[in-house]
Amino acid sequence: MSALTRDEAQTRARLVSVRHYSLDLDLTAHPETFRSRSVIRFSVRQPGADTFVQLRPDTLHEAALDGERLDPALLADGRLPLTDLARGEHELRVTADMPYSRVGEGMHRFTDPADGRTYVYTQCFMDDAPRVFACFDQPDLKATFDVAVTAPADWTVLGNGTAQRTGGGRWECATTPPISTYLVAVVAGPYHSVRTEHAGIPFGLHVRRSLAEELDADAEELLDLTRRCFDHYHEIFAEPYPFDSYDQAFVPEFNAGAMENPGLVTLRDTYVYRGAVTATERQLRGVVIAHEMAHMWFGDLVTLRWWDDTWLNESFAEYMGYQTVHEATPHEGAWTDFAVDRKNWGYDADQRGSTHPVAPDPRDVPDTASALLNFDGISYAKGASALRQLVVWLGEKSFLAGINEHFARHRFGNASLTDFLDSLSHAAPNRDVHAWAERWLRTSGVDTLVPRTGEGAGQGYTQLRHDGSRPHRLALGVYDRAPADPGQLVLRERLEVDLTTDGTGLSQVAEGPRPDLLLGNDGDLSYVKVRLDEDSWTTVREALSGLPDPLSRAVAWTAARHMVRDGQLPPSAYLETVRAHLPAERDEAIASGVLSFARTQLADRYLAGPARTEALDLLTDTCRELLSRTADGSAPGIRLTAVRAYIDSATDPAELAGWNAAGSAPGGPELDPELRWRLLLRLAVLGAAGEREIRRMSTADPGATGEEGAARCRAALPDPAAKEAAWESLFGESAELSNYLFTATVRGFWQPEQPEVLAPYVERYFEAAVRTAARRGASIAKAVGRWGFPGPLADAETLRRGEDCLRTARPTPALRRQLVDELDDLRRALRVRESG
Repeated sequence: MSALTRDEAQTRARLVSVRHYSLDLDLTAHPETFRSRSVIRFSVRQPGADTFVQLRPDTLHEAALDGERLDPALLADGRLPLTDLARGEHELRVTADMPYSRVGEGMHRFTDPADGRTYVYTQCFMDDAPRVFACFDQPDLKATFDVAVTAPADWTVLGNGTAQRTGGGRWECATTPPISTYLVAVVAGPYHSVRTEHAGIPFGLHVRRSLAEELDADAEELLDLTRRCFDHYHEIFAEPYPFDSYDQAFVPEFNAGAMENPGLVTLRDTYVYRGAVTATERQLRGVVIAHEMAHMWFGDLVTLRWWDDTWLNESFAEYMGYQTVHEATPHEGAWTDFAVDRKNWGYDADQRGSTHPVAPDPRDVPDTASALLNFDGISYAKGASALRQLVVWLGEKSFLAGINEHFARHRFGNASLTDFLDSLSHAAPNRDVHAWAERWLRTSGVDTLVPRTGEGAGQGYTQLRHDGSRPHRLALGVYDRAPADPGQLVLRERLEVDLTTDGTGLSQVAEGPRPDLLLGNDGDLSYVKVRLDEDSWTTVREALSGLPDPLSRAVAWTAARHMVRDGQLPPSAYLETVRAHLPAERDEAIASGVLSFARTQLADRYLAGPARTEALDLLTDTCRELLSRTADGSAPGIRLTAVRAYIDSATDPAELAGWNAAGSAPGGPELDPELRWRLLLRLAVLGAAGEREIRRMSTADPGATGEEGAARCRAALPDPAAKEAAWESLFGESAELSNYLFTATVRGFWQPEQPEVLAPYVERYFEAAVRTAARRGASIAKAVGRWGFPGPLADAETLRRGEDCLRTARPTPALRRQLVDELDDLRRALRVRESG
């Protein structure tokens, strides 16, 4: 189907106003297709207008405009033309059979291997609504919706409005307020549900039957988080919750983390935990819940006009998710987790060739295909960081006043960046919000902050060099070593600093004795890359774990991460700091974020050969010390993090085999299915487990996660026949793996320990990736480019092949963006290897 262009959308919005959709979906017709009937009531403003609706059917049975049949053969490239329209009211009726999806686009169908039950759900985001029903598919043509569904008699049906069974398998959903087509949602199947009511609104949690026990165990925690977020938003937003119910459906094989469908949030069902998890993971689940609920106001009540304002949805919800969990729930470390993990998604994206402003120029988002590429770390993490800085600069009271004015002015309508800034300007007339936005939202790249000390007038003095174009309001932490214990750091003062954009780039901020550590952006209130001067790095290397505040430690670890990625610090020096200080770490998010970077980036991308083996051994030694420190049960989350990283980094299969036989890590925890699959994967990579062990584990864990684990392990076997079988299942002409099985297989395939057996596939990758992306669509294209890229084995020759592919092979937009990013990361990795 042709991507809808911005110009086409603007033209259609001038011609057409859509009032109402009546949708009737029959999910009982066929295992491969469902029947979709759409009745669209719309009006035309100009006589003789030509326009079109979008539809991607398996078979178009009938289309009638104002009672006159249209020729189904007119449907071309996903568009049904409507020509020479009279001014005034019209009714379009469309009946079609629509294909079920196995890749999470449109109406996804999943059969649970644990019990054979089948579940379906919609994902209409961006441009996938025409895979479900005929529509004018653009965000600024909002309409009310009536949805009816025919399903098997034992199924539950959920929709944007409260769903009621009207007899047998027939369900009808309450009429919605005006919403965009991309937000329409239906979830159906023999779901297990937990229901309650809060503030007069029905709340529901839903999951497939094979996860019923796990949902019941977590239901009260999930509902408590939902109630806390709901109440918090009602404290800060003047507009009450705008829909009639609030359901959260944890659905299988979901591509995103979650989707903000009004009244019916869909979330990936991996958030219903099957095994042990850390408190940080539970906190992150809370952030997702808060994020999606924030969208009910910002995104659903007030919606972007076109996809250049994606950030207005995602940055706001991202910021509110972390801030709400921080303010309204028992979780206290949300912003630490953001600083050490999530924010690096934004930093990394902003330093690639594909970077773009948080709010890109509309000309850079000409169609839906290009818009989809901007759902990245910039729209989410950088945008949330910018909003956090805006709140610091503007003041929270003015920020919330502006938000509430925005909701009131554009209720159930559409709005742009200019509209949003106007509302903030009214709330803070003494601040030039538009000028701030030009600096922060219309520019790309990362500013750099370089604190330094020197000597002047007999005293030390502290300066900041600011390389960049944005104003910053942030804190500079001035720390001294404790006299009685040089491994501990004491905060002398935390200076509030306003960095302007006057072009000087250098400001004196304090005088006094030379401190041991100058930590820029202490508290992580701004989005800026922090450098450490020589003295400060010496202090960090020797006393990082002595920083008293976890958020300060997160900023220091992130500064070290930037230094490695920029070639200013050898990976070995970072790893030595890990070995020296991570065993004393008390914060789960920091332990997890640091170990993840060290394992997946340093070991797998920046190091090779003996240096990589030394890095893995250092990480296992670090984890062994963490396990020793947590043997008293005082920090189960740190312990679980260490066990996972130990398994992933182990080079001695005999020790892991001993854990497997014992059914437990030494001193705990017991190996639940998640840990057993993780351990089996590592044994498979090392050649210490094979098909027999995989079949045995599959028998013990026969569900969807087990199916994915088996696929991952089989692809990881260092055996030529196993590699060829995995390759064929991924890239063969008839390959049809679901999105999750595709990702599991391709993530198991590339292993740094297996260069000889994998060398031929590095050469075959680009041609296979281009062909598969074109055949299977955007979600598989993203997986092919992200997880399928042979990063752990890539070298300069891979870079050359990739650049040739971009020049000559015409990859789809989704694949092209992933390849551009992976090749950019490869260039960085090659530079780090050369400099290290």
